[in-house]
Amino acid sequence: MSMLQDFKTFALRGNVIDMAVGIIIGVAFGKIVSSFVNDVIMPPIGVMLGGVNFTNLAVVIQQETATQAEVLIRYGAFIQTIIDFLIIALAVFAGITAMNSMKKKEEAKPDTPAPVPEEVVLLREIRDAVKK
Repeated sequence: MSMLQDFKTFALRGNVIDMAVGIIIGVAFGKIVSSFVNDVIMPPIGVMLGGVNFTNLAVVIQQETATQAEVLIRYGAFIQTIIDFLIIALAVFAGITAMNSMKKKEEAKPDTPAPVPEEVVLLREIRDAVKK
């Protein structure tokens, strides 16, 4: 029973939940980036390269026969995946850079002392008067 209790404590700790939320958002962000690359970036690049659709680029290793399926090296899909990765990496880099910049600005703010309450000022004046 102790192992179950330990797992429950671990699973309900804030870091694990934060990590799970981060993974879920990361997967959704990956889908957005893939769609952006496939549907927005790659079509114009394909047109500039003479109407090439990168996802269809492949080298046939073995032709399809009656008993065997065609064997391909799909290097176009690989190029597409590399472009997806580069865009995701750039977005993550930009996000982390922005967060670090905000953190540095927050740390650079001068620590202004809180205003001293009026009662404390009055008590200090009384103390100083008594000392004299």
